[in-house]
Amino acid sequence: MKLLEIYILRRVGQMFLVALLPVLAIIWTTQVLQRINLVTDSGQSIGSFAMLATFILPSIIPIVLPFALVIGVTQTLTTMNNDSELAVIDAAGAKRDVIIRPILVLAALISVFSFLVDNVVEPKAKTAGRQMIAAAYADLLSTVMEEKNFRKIDDGLYVQISERLAGRVLKGLFVVDERDPTADMIYYAREGAVDEKGTSLIMRDGEVQRKLHDGNVSIIRFDSYSFDLSDLTENRGQATLRASDRDLAFLFNPDPTDKDYISKPGSYRAELHRRLTDWVLPFVFALISLAIAGDARSHREARLHPMVAALTFAFALRWASFYAANQIDTDPSYIGVLYAIPIVSSGLAILSFSLHKRLSVPAAVSERAAGMWQKIERLLPSAAQGKTPGGRS
Repeated sequence: MKLLEIYILRRVGQMFLVALLPVLAIIWTTQVLQRINLVTDSGQSIGSFAMLATFILPSIIPIVLPFALVIGVTQTLTTMNNDSELAVIDAAGAKRDVIIRPILVLAALISVFSFLVDNVVEPKAKTAGRQMIAAAYADLLSTVMEEKNFRKIDDGLYVQISERLAGRVLKGLFVVDERDPTADMIYYAREGAVDEKGTSLIMRDGEVQRKLHDGNVSIIRFDSYSFDLSDLTENRGQATLRASDRDLAFLFNPDPTDKDYISKPGSYRAELHRRLTDWVLPFVFALISLAIAGDARSHREARLHPMVAALTFAFALRWASFYAANQIDTDPSYIGVLYAIPIVSSGLAILSFSLHKRLSVPAAVSERAAGMWQKIERLLPSAAQGKTPGGRS
């Protein structure tokens, strides 16, 4: 790679990271805060919460990468054009490959990285995250519940304990069971314990009150009573895996006995084709960015900022891909549409770039947006220098 190509590659790479890291941090923080209930509901440590936050990160990276690359390419090429670097490169007789090659090499590397994250790292991270959440709630009754606080174990089932002792022994048990539509059950016991399998709560020396909805109440004292927890624990500790949690090999050859696949076979088909197309978006977006900002332009030309135009096309294509992938769930005919989106977009971008015709948004939209952008550019320097357009403030 020539020195000039390395220079362009370095500048685009730096701008790509500048755009990627802040956006990634903001989205990651938002996603993590939505799962703060793992700590509050199940009593997990901050270390477990940090581990869950790490598992979330791979699902965000493939979404942000293509847009960060658009910003990196368009901003770098626009800056080089404003500094007359693109004009100097053209005047020196350099081939356009000098600009194209480093950008497409970077885009190809990012696409491969996106493929690995989306198809190798993300499924494993999602599976580990689901298993961790399932395990956090699996032994909620005997190990996590706070003393002297009511805790909702299931819909209509509430438990309070006065004291937790060694050996899974619980003192001062109070259980309210409202799951039966015909009667409410209230249990009180001096002590109890959850069996080793977690399927039964053995209560000793207590009473049970059965209150019918017509107001009749019956009270029965007991020396020992077994409260069935099997319907609560049979699914706890076992993560239910969805199509997005599966690796590529499973999507190509799903297990016909898998319960989730049996109930939602279309989601596995949609997820497979989404995985096979999403990873090429960084390369497609790089071609579009080159078609928009890859040529030297006059400073006097009133135009929409190349970054805005490129992001407009990028968001439109991303939305189209997302829509087509979702439709595959119920309509397999959208599979061809999903693959056509990156292929046709790449072809148009290559054709536009080879013919020296820049891709552009409609003229009316471009002129209005360009006017607004120029106003913003005039205001920013004046604000920084403490000036107004009419003179000194």
